[in-house]
Amino acid sequence: MRVEITVAKTQTLPPGALDALAEELTRRLNEHFPDDEAHVSVRYASANNLTVMGKGKEAREQVSHILQETWESADDWFPQ
Repeated sequence: MRVEITVAKTQTLPPGALDALAEELTRRLNEHFPDDEAHVSVRYASANNLTVMGKGKEAREQVSHILQETWESADDWFPQ
């Protein structure tokens, strides 16, 4: 499964946030989808977007939910 996340350039994130998000999301997705290794890329773009390739609509909804949980728990996994 390949997951691409774009973050709007207008959002200011701390240095290393995109790499840390990609690493944590990869870990969580591999726990939820153990039979299909996740390849996650996170980058800046003109708008926020989530693309999930290699899985169906149901998996996209699961990935979206996992991404939201990951983002909301950033205090737990992002080094300050």
